[in-house]
Amino acid sequence: MVSEKEIKDCFSEELTWIRDETLREKVVAIWKTAADERGWKSIHDVPFTLLIENSGRLTDHTKRMTHIVYAVMQQLEEELNQDYLIAGALLHDVGKLVEYDVINNKIVKGEYGKKFRHPLAGAKLAWQHGLPDEIAHIIYAHSHEGDNTKRSAEAVIVNHCDFIDFEIKKSLVKE
Repeated sequence: MVSEKEIKDCFSEELTWIRDETLREKVVAIWKTAADERGWKSIHDVPFTLLIENSGRLTDHTKRMTHIVYAVMQQLEEELNQDYLIAGALLHDVGKLVEYDVINNKIVKGEYGKKFRHPLAGAKLAWQHGLPDEIAHIIYAHSHEGDNTKRSAEAVIVNHCDFIDFEIKKSLVKE
């Protein structure tokens, strides 16, 4: 079973970028809820993606992507909600913990994941924990599900930073 300490240790630096302590705690609680729902032993066991063999760990992708988001945010003059942006970045792929299952010692898209991809699963978790719609929107709109919605500025940043990391990883795969 995943502990809150494991989650806080993993994202220790990035969590400090969320100024609202209650929001910070809810981000941790959402990761824990998602991990507990599918019985993950460690958040580090979840792969970044099933689309690329040996893609690395989801936690490493989440940290990398959140650092890219933070760097972009620091360069912009626009008024952005830093807490929502960082919470959205840290939670953008949390739905993968419920989208994936371990079957016969192999991580696969589970039955739930075949019905609901991780952006919807993550947005649902955000609402269940009382996060504002703006953060649920960032989570939901970070992937292709958001292509036909009007993304907020924060959602645009998370969407592009996520695809930067994904596309770089994909480009390095040897065929």
